[in-house]
Amino acid sequence: MVWGADRFVYGAAGLASNLGVSRLVIGLTVVAFGTSAPEMLVSAMAALAGSREIGVGNAVGSNITNVTLVLGAAALVRPLSIHSRLLIREIPVLFLSMAVAWAFLWDGELSRLEGVLLIVGMFLLIAWIGTQGRKADPGYSDPPPDAFVDDDIPDALPTAKAIVLFSVGLVLLLAGSRVLVWGAIGIARDLGVSELVVGLTLVALGTSLPELAASVAAARRGEQDIAVGNVVGSNMFNLLGVLALPGIIAPGEVDRAIIVRDFPLMVGVTLLLLLMAVNERSRIGRKRGTTLILVFIAYFVVLFWNPSLPSLPG
Repeated sequence: MVWGADRFVYGAAGLASNLGVSRLVIGLTVVAFGTSAPEMLVSAMAALAGSREIGVGNAVGSNITNVTLVLGAAALVRPLSIHSRLLIREIPVLFLSMAVAWAFLWDGELSRLEGVLLIVGMFLLIAWIGTQGRKADPGYSDPPPDAFVDDDIPDALPTAKAIVLFSVGLVLLLAGSRVLVWGAIGIARDLGVSELVVGLTLVALGTSLPELAASVAAARRGEQDIAVGNVVGSNMFNLLGVLALPGIIAPGEVDRAIIVRDFPLMVGVTLLLLLMAVNERSRIGRKRGTTLILVFIAYFVVLFWNPSLPSLPG
């Protein structure tokens, strides 16, 4: 599934480049969207299979995994100093996305209308990111546009080959997503845990592998803002695009646990990221990276050790 996502992004980027779309816009839209493609397809497949909880858990669990495991692993490779003005613009949008998603889930139900509103929000987000990327900003201190896309957008890829890569990647993504959902449902039944728990942990971990690979690679190249920006952008896509699909395809009740346990944790680790981002003297060093990874491991273990933990009143 991860290899399919890589081919899908590479083919789509090459095709868009041949059609005259700028590399920066491709990097901020096609490539960013592509890293969230596994989450979106898995959530769609889970909803079609009648396992709405896997889709909802995947959206929230992927965000927790991105901030804890992905950023933690990137920080172990190289400490992350965050100075990007782009992040300061995007992080408030991330919190707005979380607020909207939490409001929609608060009544314990995700309706089709709410799903449609979320997916509309995702397309508005893509348009906003593209607009921000094209704006001339004299004080903008991020790396040049090519730093975002050197490894993802080919300089010259024949259109026919781009179409083949795009198609093959899409087929592998679809097939891999379906197999992952089948396996997740089977694990949930065999271990006697809810599908929500499996979605929050194993499925979220599997679908976050593209973000993990991208952020670690960016950290190794010294592109620290990209490593963090990849997580921020992916989390916005997850809250809007990934969470929307269970609502659109299979609207209905949502486990209260997602509201009283998992969403607060997601907000908490994102607040921690915000504190690190706005303080210029602060950075995510190896000690903080290790702490983030330990938070991920503890969350993972607690869910399987005591999956009924969040059964709170209301």
